[in-house]
Amino acid sequence: MEVTVIIPVYNRATVVPATLQSVVEQTYRPLQVVLVDNNSTDDTLRVLDNFRKEHPGEGFNVVITNEEHHTAGAARNRGFEHATGEWVLFFDSDDLMDEHLVESYVKVIERAQKKGRQLDLISTRSTLIFPDGSQRQAPFHKRDLFAQHILHGQLATQRYAVRREFFAATDGWNINLPGWNDWELGLRLLLARPHVAFMGGKSRVTINHNGADSITGTEFHSRQGQWEYVIDIMKNEVRCSQLKRTHKQRFERLLEYRRLVLAAQYEREGCPDLAKPLCREAYSALQESYHNNRRWRWLVGPVTRSLFKRIAAGKRGSARIARLLY
Repeated sequence: MEVTVIIPVYNRATVVPATLQSVVEQTYRPLQVVLVDNNSTDDTLRVLDNFRKEHPGEGFNVVITNEEHHTAGAARNRGFEHATGEWVLFFDSDDLMDEHLVESYVKVIERAQKKGRQLDLISTRSTLIFPDGSQRQAPFHKRDLFAQHILHGQLATQRYAVRREFFAATDGWNINLPGWNDWELGLRLLLARPHVAFMGGKSRVTINHNGADSITGTEFHSRQGQWEYVIDIMKNEVRCSQLKRTHKQRFERLLEYRRLVLAAQYEREGCPDLAKPLCREAYSALQESYHNNRRWRWLVGPVTRSLFKRIAAGKRGSARIARLLY
């Protein structure tokens, strides 16, 4: 069974070699690696071409293509057009794979096949690296995946493998989203009702949140409006889905909580002029969803205000409260 790894690259000439080395070191073959240059202006394309020349061989097929539309989503869609593997991993150009990552995915797939199950999606553990050099395990849950993805981005780009035919039946990556495109895609994948498995054991993906060179970035206020746009899109996707009414209501509330989190982040970044109206918007939407009933007035409303203050102060653990509260 062939597996395809798709990596979009933009101006990562000094960063991407480490990512590519972690792909070469995978213990599983056959492996197809699709590298998509997204109109780089540095030496990235030369680095990619050298990589292809240095690693020819049966069972390791490197494809290089390009995408002029400058968003990661467009580049990933272009890469998917070249994918031939039965399963696909999307990956970022500044992150690292454990050498057994692909092999571990395949073992999960083969175990399911022996039991007569066809999987569509496999979620794995990952480690986050922060600007100060500290690291922690990203939240990983085997239950309540819709909520966990909304709250924690459990289906972020690097944190899953997807069956190619299943992914092809979706609309792919939204090329118009400059940020949080993997969060939005993860929700749509779940709305397509995949058969999901969870890969236990240790973390096999290292995600770089380490400063300005990270794809993720370090602050939010400079791109104000983009994040809110994604939340609005996701709320509409939930509203138009085939989910039960009670599930729709809950997930819309959790998305409003994420709007509240964004407002708190603006506050932490010293932008109260952005934080206050966004906080009011989220609070009002939640209040309306509860019809301003007694539960809202005596419990949910006061706790929601406390959550904003807690997040703005940099305290952790609010998502666990929100998952139970809403």
